[in-house]
Amino acid sequence: MHASVGDHLVVLGQHVGDHMREAEIIEVSHPDGSPPYLVRWSDSDHESLVFPGPDAHIEPAAH
Repeated sequence: MHASVGDHLVVLGQHVGDHMREAEIIEVSHPDGSPPYLVRWSDSDHESLVFPGPDAHIEPAAH
């Protein structure tokens, strides 16, 4: 998984009834764009460091 600042991280729910979560990537730790990412969650504006799992994907930012 590779991302850039401004891309969106989308995490799908793993169980029935779980909601999809989306976050804006605000910092990328490695020059090659690999995790972890500092993100700002769209549903709470909370910032956290994320190591995305197999239920996540990156949506590139519209430039």
